[in-house]
Amino acid sequence: TKAMELVAASKMKKAQNQALAGRDYAQVINRVLVNLTDVSEPESHPLLEVREGDRELVVVISTDKGLCGGLNTNLMRAVSDASKEESSYVTVGRKGRGTLARGKKDLLADFPVKDPVSFSEVKPIAKFITEKFESGEYDRIKVAFTNFINTMRQEPYVATLLPIKAVQLTGKREYEGMESEDEMSEVYVPSTRSAVYTYEPGASAVLDKILPHYLNYQLYQMVLEARASEHSARMVAMKSATDNADGMIKDLTLEYNKVRQAAITGELLEITTAQMALE
Repeated sequence: TKAMELVAASKMKKAQNQALAGRDYAQVINRVLVNLTDVSEPESHPLLEVREGDRELVVVISTDKGLCGGLNTNLMRAVSDASKEESSYVTVGRKGRGTLARGKKDLLADFPVKDPVSFSEVKPIAKFITEKFESGEYDRIKVAFTNFINTMRQEPYVATLLPIKAVQLTGKREYEGMESEDEMSEVYVPSTRSAVYTYEPGASAVLDKILPHYLNYQLYQMVLEARASEHSARMVAMKSATDNADGMIKDLTLEYNKVRQAAITGELLEITTAQMALE
């Protein structure tokens, strides 16, 4: 457990750095999209279309391995609370897939993602769910993952990925960072002045290209947050297991010494009693 704690700590640091590295980029692409939606007609784009139906697809990002405390249990509880009985699922991670399979849920696909996470591995997932949404097969796409707050705190989070709401473009994602509450509540307000960018071949054409990339990046960031949460939870769980094992060893050693001392005392009494009887 001590060795596993050290390995998890090393992976956690890498995953945390990877998750933090993209936050500035996320902020910039948000601002560009805000400007694009100001100068174009975003309601005409299929990824922004809000539908009345209830057909729902949920992407569940869990872990491949256990020994990470109640991380997966809490995530699956949040999935159960936030999804409907007839919802379909796409999984990333064996633990989530196994839980949904045992519950006889409708599993459409499972995507393995290695560690460390690469952007190219997440793109097929985004492409799959985008096609399902654009074809009209599903009216809403949600993503369930564990939000990395800090090393000691990880919270399950279910976010609506599609359709992309205009209000989402103007605010920072709740899962984007370990900033303070004041910084997390900061909202970018688009300028009321005319656009400061010139788009070629046009704002709508650029929006068509950027929105799918924005979707890919959002899903990628969610996977990074889930991985950082996994390694943090595993490190904490293994440290707790190591501390408990150390405490158990101390208690058992004390008990062993007590029994051993009692046995020695008994033998000495027997020897002394026998010697006294011979005298």
